[in-house]
Amino acid sequence: MKSILVVALLGAAVIGGSAFAQSTQPADRAAPAATSRPSDAKMALKGSWRASKLMGLNVYNEANEKLGDINELLVDKSGKIEAVVIGIGGFLGMGEHDIAVSMDKLKFVEEPIRTSSTGSSTTARDTTTGAVSTNTANRNANDWVPDHAVMSGNKEQLKALPQFKYSDYN
Repeated sequence: MKSILVVALLGAAVIGGSAFAQSTQPADRAAPAATSRPSDAKMALKGSWRASKLMGLNVYNEANEKLGDINELLVDKSGKIEAVVIGIGGFLGMGEHDIAVSMDKLKFVEEPIRTSSTGSSTTARDTTTGAVSTNTANRNANDWVPDHAVMSGNKEQLKALPQFKYSDYN
C-alpha cells in the first residue's frame, strides 16, 4: 500500500512540476487591449456586404426576369473577388448551367424588384422567417446583403456562354 502511495505522489510531482515551471507571459508580449468599442467597428464597415449572404442571391436582367442565382464567389490569393459563378436555369440545381462573370458585370440593388402588379407598394420576403412584408421602410438600410443583382442579357444568351467547371470531374 505504501508503494502505491509513493508512486502516486511521485507521479503527481512529475506532472505538477511541469505545470509549476510555466511562467506567466510578460506584459509587453500580451495582446494589446482593444481601444475602440464594438459599435465603432460596425460603423467602420457600414456599407459592406457579407460574402456568405451573397451566395444564393437572385440575379435578374433589366426586364426583371430572373436569370439565376449566385452559386460561388471566386477569390484570388489577395482576397479580391475575381469572378462570380452564377447558376443559370435549372430546377433545384438540376440542369443548371454555371457561368463565371467578373464582379463588374453585376449591379447590386438594395431595393426589392418592382413589378407592375405591385404598383407603388413592394413586397419583400424575409429569408429567415419566410414572412412577407409589404413595407420596405422597416427594412434595415445596412442588413449586410443586397436584395438582388442585375446583369444584362437573357437566359438564352447566358446559357450560350462557356460553362464554368470547378474541375475536370464537373
